[in-house]
Amino acid sequence: MAVPTRKVVTIGGGTGSFMLLSGLKRYPVELSAIVSMADDGGSTGVLRDELGVLPPGDVRQCLVALSDSSEKLRELMNYRFEEGGLSGHSFGNLFLSALEKIEGGFIEGVSEAAKILNVKGTVIPVTGTDTGLKMALNNGHILSGEHEINMDATLGEVGVERIFLEPHAQANPEALEKIAGADLIVIGPGNHYCSIIPNLLVDGVSQAIRESSATVVYNCNLVNKPGHTDGYTLDEYVDELEHFIGAQCIDYVTFNTRMPSKALLERYNRERGELVSFYPEARKNRQYRVVRADFLSRKSVVYGKSDHISNLRSYIRHDTDKLAKVLMMLLEIGEYESILNDIV
Repeated sequence: MAVPTRKVVTIGGGTGSFMLLSGLKRYPVELSAIVSMADDGGSTGVLRDELGVLPPGDVRQCLVALSDSSEKLRELMNYRFEEGGLSGHSFGNLFLSALEKIEGGFIEGVSEAAKILNVKGTVIPVTGTDTGLKMALNNGHILSGEHEINMDATLGEVGVERIFLEPHAQANPEALEKIAGADLIVIGPGNHYCSIIPNLLVDGVSQAIRESSATVVYNCNLVNKPGHTDGYTLDEYVDELEHFIGAQCIDYVTFNTRMPSKALLERYNRERGELVSFYPEARKNRQYRVVRADFLSRKSVVYGKSDHISNLRSYIRHDTDKLAKVLMMLLEIGEYESILNDIV
């Protein structure tokens, strides 16, 4: 009798999703990537303003991560023009924007792109609504758009009153369907306010997570973002996520234990960056279990001069293979523990 294929759903955006999916696609699972649609910076922001399209950047990264096409085609999708009127634009962003026009909608364009790129799994924009991310600070100031929020280095000090989408966005029905049928839901890693939380603000997504019977894993970020999440501990990240989800439903949290190189730490210290901390004794009754392991990538990260927002990107990254391997273990851990519960 054939064993049913396990269903894994990831929720996030940006380079965090690219890293995560690059590892997970090597396993025999039905993989669905739900992607934030709040991006409005860099090439994506220009295309939104000039062409009236939905943001292609995060979706492009997920499509490339899951593509089984040639290395040259994947390289082409990520290629950024370095000069002329197209400077800063990636070919993939232009490609997706053109498909949106041809197919009559962004979701339809992404579906066609997945066929062209021979994608293993499904890439699902969290919404088809043209919406924007907004943040109201405790001093009354309102930040408009993901890029403005990303660039603001005072919100951690001033405090966030609320974060919301305007206009309200309805979830892509396919996203809700995938969450409902998932065996494993993986949230993050990624920019806390700009890549992860925007997914949870889309009407229907948090409810679907609450009602799902899936195991829910949160991949805790390696570093705090200066001016945004200074001093955040693992527990505080989880608290805030579950506030937006509306329930304590995270089962496992992955946490890196390996220190980056001295040179990289010195660079982060100069930029007021800091590693996320975890204090096991700070709480006695966590409803989630923390998986501590070496998740740190040894590869150096280099951004091209054509990437106009490279200063906002992280240089300390998860190792895609290590993280994927642990997530596959967590997918089966319930079954293993039920088998082994009689060993003393």
